[in-house]
Amino acid sequence: MVMLTLFSSSRACLWALCMLIYVYALRNRALTLILPERWHQLNVCILSVLSMIAVSICIPFVLRYRGKSSCYLVDFCCTEEEGNASVTFTAFHEFLATWKSVHETNLRFMERVLHRSGIGEESYAPPRLIAKAERTSMEDARAETESLIRAAAERLLQKVGVHSKEIDILVVNSSLFNPVPSLAAYTVNALRMRSNVKSFNLAGMGCSAGLIALALASDLLRVHPDSYALVISTENITRNMYFGNADRSMMVANALFRCGCSAVLLSSKRRSRRHAKFRLMRCLRTHLGADQKAYDCVHHIEDDKGIPGVSLQFNLVEVAGNALRTHIIKLAPSILAWNELMKVLASLVKQKVLKIPGKMYEPDFKKYIDHFCIHPGGRAVVDAIGKGLKLSPSDVEPGRMALYRFGNTSSSGIWYALAYSEAKGRLKKGDKIWQIGLGSGFKCNSAVWEVLRDIDPAMCRPCNPWMSCIDRYPVTSTLEGSDNAAPLQAAASTIAVAS
Repeated sequence: MVMLTLFSSSRACLWALCMLIYVYALRNRALTLILPERWHQLNVCILSVLSMIAVSICIPFVLRYRGKSSCYLVDFCCTEEEGNASVTFTAFHEFLATWKSVHETNLRFMERVLHRSGIGEESYAPPRLIAKAERTSMEDARAETESLIRAAAERLLQKVGVHSKEIDILVVNSSLFNPVPSLAAYTVNALRMRSNVKSFNLAGMGCSAGLIALALASDLLRVHPDSYALVISTENITRNMYFGNADRSMMVANALFRCGCSAVLLSSKRRSRRHAKFRLMRCLRTHLGADQKAYDCVHHIEDDKGIPGVSLQFNLVEVAGNALRTHIIKLAPSILAWNELMKVLASLVKQKVLKIPGKMYEPDFKKYIDHFCIHPGGRAVVDAIGKGLKLSPSDVEPGRMALYRFGNTSSSGIWYALAYSEAKGRLKKGDKIWQIGLGSGFKCNSAVWEVLRDIDPAMCRPCNPWMSCIDRYPVTSTLEGSDNAAPLQAAASTIAVAS
């Protein structure tokens, strides 16, 4: 390993130049005994020039290799069934029939939402929730989340051949379920991690928390080079169903959310580049919490009977649009080429400065991004983002299919979308991937990856939940909704973005 590092192209050039300066300096000392003084001065000038060239090469080299280490994604894992129950339309109807506290009209409303949500009949829910409904306990919630975390983490570490005691940084995120000890503490206990592992538990950050956890881990890896970081994203539905009648906007989540968990292994080790799948190019978060309207648009509260649920304001869709727009403006310079940015600038000057009427130039992100992984929060959410970015049906296919197959798995949803592209064999060396997530607060987050090698779907089987069924996808016929479903789709979109 040391020899390979020493003789890499850039370093070999630097060593050769330093050796040339050293030999030239020794030669000068020998020549000073026989040559005139004028020659001595010329040699000093030549030696100075060579030294300046060496320094000019050395400084960028040090900044590149010593100042900031790269963040590599070694591999990732998404859970599949893990002993949970399949939520077919019939099973959902039978599940609702056991509810005693909810009016019949509201139960039928939730059924209609499910039929028009874009979710198929293969998503999963905890068997204890299906059996108990309103009577679930904290122990039932623990059983759901802990089994998913353990399955995802153990399967990932086994596949990549990394022992749990090699993990230096652990970040676990779950928005609504936060027991004591924390889920991060449970992970340390279940995997028997080192006592000095740097563990973090993120709560209350919604569906965008997966990318927030990723950003935190990547920042820590730059501070602590030559380290591994494990990022686990999940959510709990056992203790977060709404069993009230106060507001139908709180009921839509009952039909959308499903079991799911992702585990991602990141590394700042230089040797990881040889076998890692992706390199993190950009991770950006946009938070509109300073705007009171954006902050107030989503709240997890109790209704007048003390039943908890998600309260939404009428301006939520507007806030989500503003967040996405602000986020893209900040992210575009790191994605688009300079000539594309100049076109945007010219169009902006034409309209805002010169006051010349005309349509604002909209850049084509598809020229620079090969794969889009949109958070599968709901069919209307995926379609709205796809339309805003002018994406084709194949571009939004991963998000749509992740929603259809697994439902809204909250912060892990973007990894199910990425796993879909991986299982389809679409990820090739040099491709760029853009993951997009929205969440309460209000936040819009992104991660941009570079594919480091061609991804063979056959090598992804232990950790990719699509491998057993990928030949049946994409499914298109069931994703088409009727016109009279628009109000329900809008409600589903609102809840999904809020989560």
